[in-house]
Amino acid sequence: MKLDLSVAGLDKVRKHIAVLSSDQLNQACAKALTDIAFQTRKAMQEEMRAVFDRPTPYVVSSVIVRPATPDRLEANVLPTYGGGKGIDPQQILAAQAGGGARRDKRSESALRRVGLLPAGYQTAIPEQPYPGSDDGRGNLRGPFIVRLLSYLQAFGEQGYRANMTARRRAKLEARGVTAEGYRTIAGVAFFVAIPGRARTRHLAPGIWAKSGTGGVVLKPVLMFVRAGTYSRRLDMARVARTAIPPGRLEARLRYRIRQAAGV
Repeated sequence: MKLDLSVAGLDKVRKHIAVLSSDQLNQACAKALTDIAFQTRKAMQEEMRAVFDRPTPYVVSSVIVRPATPDRLEANVLPTYGGGKGIDPQQILAAQAGGGARRDKRSESALRRVGLLPAGYQTAIPEQPYPGSDDGRGNLRGPFIVRLLSYLQAFGEQGYRANMTARRRAKLEARGVTAEGYRTIAGVAFFVAIPGRARTRHLAPGIWAKSGTGGVVLKPVLMFVRAGTYSRRLDMARVARTAIPPGRLEARLRYRIRQAAGV
């Protein structure tokens, strides 16, 4: 993000500027620009906390400052991606800033690849999250979604070793039979209710957990909902324009120049 700022009001420090070398002056300017960038970053993070519902620290802290240097008198405020398995914050923020269709999550792509998530659908956590599944911020916990995808054999060829074996599934389900001959699930078994499928048409589309005698205890785990779109909620350009009060840059420049001059 680039801010165009005009600088005036430096007459009060003209005598200090005169005694500084060009390197010292550039250093002072770089520090002042970096000060403003950090102030802008703080305003952006406050805006994200205000417009998002329980934003994750991962997204909020992704906005960083690239400081100015004496050789590059430009400070940048931008979201960055540190790599790894998380979704690129730049994609998340771009969708919120520009609106439009939400891109599939990696778990959704995996479910779609094995034919469990129908075209035109994405996933959503139920209003009452399945115990141990969510992080308290409206997102599935990483270990839980890995276990779920593993159980459903949703990992591709490169990750097939992560798919749960029949023996491991049996251990997780802990199926048995009562003295009366009723089948029981002492653990938990997951299954998918796909729209239009006769056996599960009485259930909302999604992934369900069943347990108890005859598997009659049902709990929703992950719902299949029609793919949604984002409305424009985040205007970072507006935040950047309003984050810096008039005269703030000049004030920081005067401070940094006096600091460089030792006064």
